[in-house]
Amino acid sequence: MIEQQQTLWSFMTEQSDKLLTQTLQHLGLTFVSLLLAIVVGLPLGILIARRRKLAGSVLGIAGILQTIPSIALLGFMIPLLGIGAKPAIVALLIYALLPIIRNTYTGIVGIDRHIIEAANALGMSRTQVLLQVELPLALPVILAGIRTATVINVGVATLASFIAAGGLGEFIFGGISLNNSNMILAGAIPAALLAVILDLLLSGIQKLDFRKLRKIRFLFPLFILLVGGFYMIPATSDTSLRAGFTPEFMGRMDGDLGLRSIYGLKIHTTVISDAVMYKAAYEKELDVISGYSTDGRLKAFGLTILKDDKGIFPPYYAAPIVRQASLEKFPGLKAVLNLLAGKINDSVMTDLNYRTDYLKQTPERVAKDFLISKGLYKSPRNGHAGTIRIGSKIFGEQYILAEMYRMLIKGNTDYEVATKTGLGGTKICFDALRNDQIDFYPEYTGTGLLVLLQPDPELVKSITRDKDRTYEYVKRAFQKKYQIQWLTPIGFNNSYALMMRAKQSKVLNVTTITALKNYIDHN
Repeated sequence: MIEQQQTLWSFMTEQSDKLLTQTLQHLGLTFVSLLLAIVVGLPLGILIARRRKLAGSVLGIAGILQTIPSIALLGFMIPLLGIGAKPAIVALLIYALLPIIRNTYTGIVGIDRHIIEAANALGMSRTQVLLQVELPLALPVILAGIRTATVINVGVATLASFIAAGGLGEFIFGGISLNNSNMILAGAIPAALLAVILDLLLSGIQKLDFRKLRKIRFLFPLFILLVGGFYMIPATSDTSLRAGFTPEFMGRMDGDLGLRSIYGLKIHTTVISDAVMYKAAYEKELDVISGYSTDGRLKAFGLTILKDDKGIFPPYYAAPIVRQASLEKFPGLKAVLNLLAGKINDSVMTDLNYRTDYLKQTPERVAKDFLISKGLYKSPRNGHAGTIRIGSKIFGEQYILAEMYRMLIKGNTDYEVATKTGLGGTKICFDALRNDQIDFYPEYTGTGLLVLLQPDPELVKSITRDKDRTYEYVKRAFQKKYQIQWLTPIGFNNSYALMMRAKQSKVLNVTTITALKNYIDHN
C-alpha cells in the first residue's frame, strides 16, 4: 500500500511505467478524436459558410451537444459502442466539433469580399478559390478553433477511464477513491501540462506562414494521426481472460495489490467504473471483475463470486459514521440511526440492491417498502428543529441507506433533513464529513481500516480475520483521531469480491481465486 508520507516525486518515479502508459493513452484519445473532429467539422464549417441559412441550425446543434454533461454523454455511448476507446473517442469528437465548425465558418465569412471578387475575376473556380484563397486566409482562425478543441479534449479525456478507455483519469479517480493525494496529483499535473504544452505548440503552428510551407502542410494532420496511433500501444498485450477493476480496487491491498502479492495473480486488467463494469461482464467484454458481495447486479447479470481462499478481503460491515459534534448538536440522532442496527443481512441487502440496479425502482421506494415491512416507517413530522445533512457515495446501496435514514429521522424527530448523495469516492465523502459539510454517511469497516486509517500491515493482518475486532479497532481509532463515532453496524457485510459469469466459471472449473490464478498460468 502506498503510504501517506510518500512524496509526490517518489510516487511518480515508482509509477513511471504506468504513468507513461496513461499519458500515451491520453494523447491517443485526444489526437484521434481531434483528427476525426477536423474531418467532420471543417467541411461542415465550409458548408455553412457557403449556405449561411444553415449556419444557425448547425451551430445550434453543435452547441447543444457540447452542453451535455460529459459523464452523461459517455453513458449514452455505452449501449451503442460498448466500453473502451470507441465510445470515448466519439464523445470527445462531439465536444471538439463546436469550436472547429464555428471558427471555420467565422474565418471564411470574415474574409474581405473584394479579395474573393478579385479571385473570381482571375477566372478561378469555386474549388480554387476555397483552396488557394479562403482556407489559407482563414487558417489562423481555424487553427484557433482546433487549439480550443485540443485543450477541451485533454480535460474531458480524464473521464474516459470511467468506461475503460484509459488515460490519466485512472490515477485521478483512483486517488479520490483511495484518499491518496499523490495519486490525484500524479494524474492531474501531467494532464494540466499536456493542455499547456499542446496549446503552446498549436499557438506556434498558428503563427507560421503556411503560404511558404505548401509542400509540407500535409505534415500537420499526419502528425495528429501518428500521435493518435500511440493509443494502440497499451492495447497490444492480452491474455486468455480479461479483467475489469475499479480505480479504487487497483490501488488497495485488499484489491489488485493484494491479488498480485498474495495470490500472484497476473491478469490483463482494464480500469473501469463500477457503473458499467457489471454490464461489461454480462456482455462478455470482460471475464473477471471486482465487485461487491451484496450487489444486486450479481443476480441480475448471472455472476458468481470466486471464493477468496487466502482471505485478502477483510470484513466490510456497514455502519453510519457521525461527527461527534453532530451527535451533541442533535440529541436523539444516535438512537434514531441505531434503529437500523442489525436489521439488514447480506441476502436482504442484495435483494434491495437488485430492485434498484435491475428492476429500476427508486431508492426512495425501496427504502420505504423495507421500513414498512419492519414496522419502522412513520409519517414525517415536518419539524424545524434544525437540519441534519446526510451524505452517501455514488452507488445504489448508499442511496438506499441514505433514504432509509432520511425517513427514520423525519418520522422520529423534529429535525429537517438535507441529503447530499452521490458524493463520489471515499475521500470526497470523508473529507465532507471532517469539514462539517455533512453530519454522517454510511461507511464500511474495511474501508475505514485500510483506506482511512492505514495502520501497520501486520496489525491489519492480525485483526481482519475477525469482524468484531475490525469494528472495535476502527471505532476506537476514529474517535481518538477524528472525533467521529462509528454507530452499531447495520448487519450486512459488503466486502470486495472477484466475480465471473456463472456459466463461464462452471465451464472453466474456476470457483476460487487460486483456481483463477492457476488457469491463467496454464493458458
